[in-house]
Amino acid sequence: MLMAATENLAVSIGIAPACDGMGVARSTLYHQRQPKQEPKPRPKTARALTDRERQKVLDELHNDRFVDKSPGEVWATLLDEGTYLCSERTMYRILADNQEVKERRNQLKHPEYRKPELLAEGPNEVWSWDITKLRGPAKWTYFYLYVILDIFSRYVVGWMVAPRQTATLAQKLIRASCRKQAIDPGKLTIHADRGSPMIAKTTAQLFVTLGISKSHSRPHVSDDNPYSESQFKTLKYCPGFPDRFGSLQDAVAFCRSFFAWYNTEHRHSGIAMLTPEVVHYGLAKDVVESRKKVLQAAFEAHPERFVRGLPSPPALPQAAWINPPPADVLGNRKTLQ
Repeated sequence: MLMAATENLAVSIGIAPACDGMGVARSTLYHQRQPKQEPKPRPKTARALTDRERQKVLDELHNDRFVDKSPGEVWATLLDEGTYLCSERTMYRILADNQEVKERRNQLKHPEYRKPELLAEGPNEVWSWDITKLRGPAKWTYFYLYVILDIFSRYVVGWMVAPRQTATLAQKLIRASCRKQAIDPGKLTIHADRGSPMIAKTTAQLFVTLGISKSHSRPHVSDDNPYSESQFKTLKYCPGFPDRFGSLQDAVAFCRSFFAWYNTEHRHSGIAMLTPEVVHYGLAKDVVESRKKVLQAAFEAHPERFVRGLPSPPALPQAAWINPPPADVLGNRKTLQ
């Protein structure tokens, strides 16, 4: 586009002023004007192998005893047998001309992991869970915090602090949380990363027993579990979070206070500045209506202070996604529904 504009301008004011005005070197413009030439074929030297000799080399490389060997090994083996066909480099050239230069051994390939796309349109439809470390009283000592979170309401439905990370403890927490929330079979999906307790066979068997669908993040993709990661950041960035916990009981006491605050007092920006408890137990509409009445009264008392008219409280999101699909795909889904 720039060169075309320079050419058009050069017709009117000349090449030098046009190039100066457009910031293009004149040599570049002259080069662009030259017709494109096809590269000339490289001439074949008198030293090159004939077609018959090249085919003989290729047949030797295809020999059963050489099929798994490198050209260097083939060259050395033939030389020890008193045969010289060509140099090792020429063998590579002949293989390259036949598109046969590649890794011939079986290579370990990572499987294709599908990006999880999970939708929750109400509480107890999709849970996210994860485990994080809490520093203990001494260096290299840790306690492990297990947290299960409802992604629609951000309500922590279950948590536990333990001295170790095991699938057995995680399954105990999951079973207790499902019982507490009265989860019916076939209604819940639980999402997690690929830590050893998450992908354990016994955990998968528990999900089958409880009628729960499982979902996992892609390896090394933290964005696939954003709700748990965000909740852990809220925990570890709160003002009272200590650098180390003196004991397991100390960690349990802190988390009990924190999660009580988080569920019942913390107003979450992702859920219209409501508390997770209000959203989880279906009280959000009443709270939003109450906010509307307060704003209506304030507007009627001093309408001059609201230059944009009657204010409205933040609207409660209708859905929560893990990895929402592209906008065009999402629009098609809504149309089909």
